Amino acid sequence: MTAPLVLAGDSELAALGAQVLGGVLPKAAWTHRAHLAVAVWVTAARPDIVPARDMPGIIRAYNVASGTANTDTGGYHETITLASLRAVAAFLSAQPHGMPPYAVCNALFDSPYGDKDWLLSHWSRDVLFSVSARCRWVEPDKAPLPF
Repeated sequence: MTAPLVLAGDSELAALGAQVLGGVLPKAAWTHRAHLAVAVWVTAARPDIVPARDMPGIIRAYNVASGTANTDTGGYHETITLASLRAVAAFLSAQPHGMPPYAVCNALFDSPYGDKDWLLSHWSRDVLFSVSARCRWVEPDKAPLPF
């Protein structure tokens, strides 16, 4: 089993982001933490990327490049992506001004959002993993998001 992702610096974070953008990150490395890290990177360090607009296409393209089809049952997931981007933006805005993005990532990994099941506090498993939620934004059915 691979050790969980912990970032040592902003150059490591940028390299991870560049690998996703280039479609060359090994599929096994595209973990929950890697998703969060790339979301922090695009939000904090890539003003040319609008996360809610651009991340769906970035993730879909990465999936195709790594051999994962984007279908009704696999690949890109709209609700998870948009909820995670909202969580990252809220978390980032609550951090001290000037905190390096890699340090934000490591703090995020240690927060409740670092648990890949955090979304199940807001959505039932059936709703979150439905075809509807994969294909379009579906509002939480258990508890509203706090941001």
